[in-house]
Amino acid sequence: MNRQSNIPVITISRQYGAGGRTIARGLSARFDIPWYDKDFVAETAAKSGYSEEDIRQEGEQLSAGGRFLNSVLNTSAAYSSSHDGIFLAQKQVIMDLSAAPCIIVGRCADYILREADVRCFSLFLYADQPFRLERARQLHENGDMDLKKYVAKVDSQRDTYYRNYTHHFLGDVSLYDLCLNSARMSMDDNIELIAQMIEAISR
Repeated sequence: MNRQSNIPVITISRQYGAGGRTIARGLSARFDIPWYDKDFVAETAAKSGYSEEDIRQEGEQLSAGGRFLNSVLNTSAAYSSSHDGIFLAQKQVIMDLSAAPCIIVGRCADYILREADVRCFSLFLYADQPFRLERARQLHENGDMDLKKYVAKVDSQRDTYYRNYTHHFLGDVSLYDLCLNSARMSMDDNIELIAQMIEAISR
């Protein structure tokens, strides 16, 4: 049996350090479908005209101050927000990718596909702070910043970005097919549980 048959596009929203990439990688292997996270950079650059560096810095990050500035300046016809341009390019990439079963991490993919009436399975991952701090420590992405402050900063930027483009809070349980505390089981068990649910609704 073709393991890709009937599998919907899988979207993963997550708190920082909750294991989004690990679970995406595991589901990709389970269903033999591609997964996309950092891959968005080159694709979005090609569609938007923005540099890959700009997209790395702004692709899923928006501070509260940046959101306010966007809302004020976007009333001017002469103003073009790089955040908005990058979001629209990423939206097109998401729509292109959704033509076949795949896994998309972040980038408001759950909202974009739901609004476009594309069949998908939307997952939100969360975990307690000690678990997320330990995973964040292993990722070594905080530079010189205190780890707790870095995790809080990334969470805040992701939530602000999501609210800016969807008008919903990231983690609103009504938006997802499954919300999972990834700290309660091993990553292998998390992947197995999620896979079983996707298989059950795909029969």
